[in-house]
Amino acid sequence: MARFNEIGTATIPGNGTRLRLLQRNDEFSIKIAGAPGELMNSRLHGSEDALATLACERLSHLPEPNILIGGLGMGFTLAAALASTGEKARVTVAELVPEVETWNRGPLGSAAGYPLNDARAQVHIGDVAELLRQGDGNWDAILLDVDNGPEGLTRKENNWIYSPEGISAAQKSLSRDGILAYWSAGPEHAFTERLRRAGFSVEPVVVRALRPGKGARHTIWLAW
Repeated sequence: MARFNEIGTATIPGNGTRLRLLQRNDEFSIKIAGAPGELMNSRLHGSEDALATLACERLSHLPEPNILIGGLGMGFTLAAALASTGEKARVTVAELVPEVETWNRGPLGSAAGYPLNDARAQVHIGDVAELLRQGDGNWDAILLDVDNGPEGLTRKENNWIYSPEGISAAQKSLSRDGILAYWSAGPEHAFTERLRRAGFSVEPVVVRALRPGKGARHTIWLAW
């Protein structure tokens, strides 16, 4: 079997952690340098798709939904959001690491079908927390996949997203009847209760990493 080759590196702002982009034929992997395992793999994106499709199916009544995605990754959540909405949708992706956008506009973009080429998509380079703190009520859906889940793995600052303060900021950023969705590598009952204490109705949904019935079990929280 062919080996993975490193085709890009990037440093996460603020903590110096180095990301590695690897390619083997048409398969891509993103890893943290010096750490075991993968952050993401282009063959295992079922739950990233579900983050968008589960939320966007609740926006079918809106002719021009305005969607915010926290974390570009390999572009699969963005691609699924664009596929699940109409031609007048607007989708903004907040990505902290500039090189990740560059990778998605280059070879990595082929994995998700180059969703950044869609005129409905735009990228905000910076922390999604910056947009959430504005609390302007403009987003019909906020889809957050910025770390491994409520317990941050890549950057301790990400923990704010899952804190009561971060949840409150996201709540204020939603439009009336808006939907908030979080991706996590696993379940966490305490986070479900944290969302409920904030006044949300909450539905934790177990999804599979590869496709229905296959791959690791991940969790999507839907809150409205």
